[in-house]
Amino acid sequence: MSYKSLGRSAAFGVFASVAFATSASAQMLVQDAYARSSNKMAGAAFMEITNQGASEDRLIDARSDVAKRVQLHTHQEDPNGVMKMMHVEEGFAIPAGETHLLRRGGDHVMFMGLTRELKDGETVDVILVFENAGEVSVQIPVDMDRAPKGGHGNHSGHGDHSN
Repeated sequence: MSYKSLGRSAAFGVFASVAFATSASAQMLVQDAYARSSNKMAGAAFMEITNQGASEDRLIDARSDVAKRVQLHTHQEDPNGVMKMMHVEEGFAIPAGETHLLRRGGDHVMFMGLTRELKDGETVDVILVFENAGEVSVQIPVDMDRAPKGGHGNHSGHGDHSN
């Protein structure tokens, strides 16, 4: 099957599934990842992270040379009903056997002060740092056209998971 016959988004999905199946650690499986930028200064990465281990782990950091600062972020509603993005210093807990979804409008990896433009079709190298599993290197495809879709996997306790 050729890239052209798949269509752009489907080809990214095939690439992402194959790339992450081979690049994740034995304990942490990263799937369905993509990155995009909202402007020339900021961007974000979204993905599913499955803890295949026997005990809880925690995503505690992310690094990439694509930005001056890379942080774990989430959106939270303030007392006035306004959604605000905020840094999550403690990271994201991922119980054994469960999947945590990093999605648009929720938890995500935030790139601030981009060192280069995120161009559709290229990849971004990111290192995810886990408390127990250690560092997991992933190549995340940039897909500026990807539309949000329904939730995935077991996301108990995390609310609506459209990404």
